[in-house]
Amino acid sequence: MSKTIIISNRLPLQLEIDNNSIKTTPSVGGLATGMKSVHSGSDSIWIGWSGLTEEQLDTKKRNLVEKALKKHQCVGVPLTELEIDGFYYGFSNNTLWPLFHYFMEYTEFNKDSWEIYQHVNQKFADVIIENLGEDDTIWVHDYQLLLLPEMIRKKKPNVTIGFFLHIPFPSYEVFRTIPCREELLKGLLGADLIGFHTYDYERHFLSSAQRILGLEINFNNVHIDNRIVKVDSFPMGIDYDKFHNAATIHDEKEKKDQTEIQQKIDEHLISGDRAKLILSIDRLDYTKGIANRLRAFEYFLDKYPQFKGKARLVMLAVPSRSNVPQYQLLKNEIDQLVGRINGKFSEVSWTPIWYFYRSMPFENLIDLYTSSEVALLTPIRDGMNLVAKEYIASRVDQKGVLILSEMTGASKEMSEALIINPNNFEEIADTLKFALEMPEEEQIKRNKALQKRLKRYNVEKWANDFMESLEATKTTAKKYSLKKLTPTIKKDLFNDYNTSKNRILYIDYDGTLAPFEKIPENAKPTQEIFDILDTLQSDDRTKVILITGRDKFTFNKWFGHKDYTLITEHGAWLKENNKDWELLERVSNDWFESIAPVLESFTDRTPGSLIEEKNYSLAWHFRNVDPDLGKLRSMELKTTIQHLIANHNLEILEGDKVLEIKVSGINKGKSACKMLTEKKYDFIFAIGDDWTDEYMFKELPSSSYTVKVGLKKTIAKYYVEDTNQVHELLKEFNQQS
Repeated sequence: MSKTIIISNRLPLQLEIDNNSIKTTPSVGGLATGMKSVHSGSDSIWIGWSGLTEEQLDTKKRNLVEKALKKHQCVGVPLTELEIDGFYYGFSNNTLWPLFHYFMEYTEFNKDSWEIYQHVNQKFADVIIENLGEDDTIWVHDYQLLLLPEMIRKKKPNVTIGFFLHIPFPSYEVFRTIPCREELLKGLLGADLIGFHTYDYERHFLSSAQRILGLEINFNNVHIDNRIVKVDSFPMGIDYDKFHNAATIHDEKEKKDQTEIQQKIDEHLISGDRAKLILSIDRLDYTKGIANRLRAFEYFLDKYPQFKGKARLVMLAVPSRSNVPQYQLLKNEIDQLVGRINGKFSEVSWTPIWYFYRSMPFENLIDLYTSSEVALLTPIRDGMNLVAKEYIASRVDQKGVLILSEMTGASKEMSEALIINPNNFEEIADTLKFALEMPEEEQIKRNKALQKRLKRYNVEKWANDFMESLEATKTTAKKYSLKKLTPTIKKDLFNDYNTSKNRILYIDYDGTLAPFEKIPENAKPTQEIFDILDTLQSDDRTKVILITGRDKFTFNKWFGHKDYTLITEHGAWLKENNKDWELLERVSNDWFESIAPVLESFTDRTPGSLIEEKNYSLAWHFRNVDPDLGKLRSMELKTTIQHLIANHNLEILEGDKVLEIKVSGINKGKSACKMLTEKKYDFIFAIGDDWTDEYMFKELPSSSYTVKVGLKKTIAKYYVEDTNQVHELLKEFNQQS
């Protein structure tokens, strides 16, 4: 029976050693809650670090830990103190965390930590493979395990792997600065589905994959090796009912049943302190913008002194990585800011900031959520920010105002909140005033819409959507596997080849026989290519035709001395062995003088582009152009010359990173079919890699063997992965004779 394997840095359990016994407490974090629906029944296991290092465990305790984990369907990855220090505190939190949150000044790259990060990812991979069954599905979580998908894929190439990143993915300009950028991207691309919280993060990842690795991107699909990786956004939700129901129960409690914090808040209200509460909850982290929030609140009180005594900031800072120097400095800065602001504005009956430096139990969070008229959440950068969603879910009466940083993932789906720039104190101050004075009808209108959305797209829906999308990748893989040139299909192919008396082979050049080069002139045929073609051509029963969009001059220089048949410029020119070139179509190039200046203009303002002038066509290449700019300019070029080509009976042929303007009606399909009129062929084979070859696949008889190079949309019957497999296939033809 197949199962789902969930992998994260930490297991969803807290383990404590107590007198040679192990105490387990389930975690209550967002991921643990979100994966509850997936990690249920007997069809799932969770793999991760237990939280106890190898130095803390002897053989007896290790066995106790394993038994305790097994009860909760968990499997531990054994890690030493050195590994935790280099993998978690080192590379994960000193390199990836600051870089992915745009704090490049805090980003450190240490070679030793990077090596430990690789080593620990491999340890995770080894444990996963030990527990991996046939048809299992794997879901990897977060930045600590970026290399894991590729490591699993190398050992188990057919397994289904999903990956979700819970923090932002930075822009290409930021990501490119890390020395191991290629390894990280390839690690992620071992997955079948890569998920992010927002489209922005998805777009940044695709941009990096395209620019750094030079991969082909079609919509949100990445073509790598012989696979297609889907990239998509899945905004993580919360357990809405948990917070909403807890808030409902909270509001119904009698005074004697209330928590101490709620009673203290009520006492202030009864004593005449009617200050509205502005809630701020965050982990103590430099990405959360806590210091800026305090300064903005100070600016608010200076700008709008009428709110002195009438508004109070309730700040809860949850301790985080307190042994790291940057976090110690941040805490000192916040302590000083709170002290200074309280000293500056405090009155006998009013203190502007209530500051708590600790974590709080769930029921106290509900106290704060339900008692605060405003939530002020202003991270400088945040993957999602679930606190914003928890606050809204807890507003049972639908009153309250959420002020949210535009730098959070949550801001993309919570547009009814008041969205602010966390670096703009003026905007924060004005928005705070607006929030504190907002009419209740307006608050209810906004929160009603927010609650409806959060209730519908909760954390369980998030997990299910991801799993459904991951399952769908299996269908895509299966669709392509049906077209793969398998040994069984090859057996039929070679059987037909051997029994045939007259064979014709149409072979494209660029991207098929030879890989693409940045400069087209550099894609010269190798001796291996000549050897393959010479052997094929040496059989009297076989006619070899090289059919290409290349110009006549180049192909004559490369292959004019050979006996193969050459068709160039998509069918304009033909050269049979030992004969001169002949023009297959009545064409002219009089139109060059109208189109060439336009192409030159685009080339001048598009760095990396170039014009290839053929006898009867002009090609504008943008393979070496920035991918986004190339796409933009190619669309612009098509629009610009549309009226010109209509006047000259021309058409635009879109190839791989090239636009070719040529006389309408000339294509590989038409010229390929002309070659079939000279004699009856009982074996027809055609192979090519781009859209220009689709004409050929379409026009050839249905009995033909048509093969596409690469995983691309095609009407060809079969596909091979790359030029290396093309060479192998043609060599196998030669072995048949």
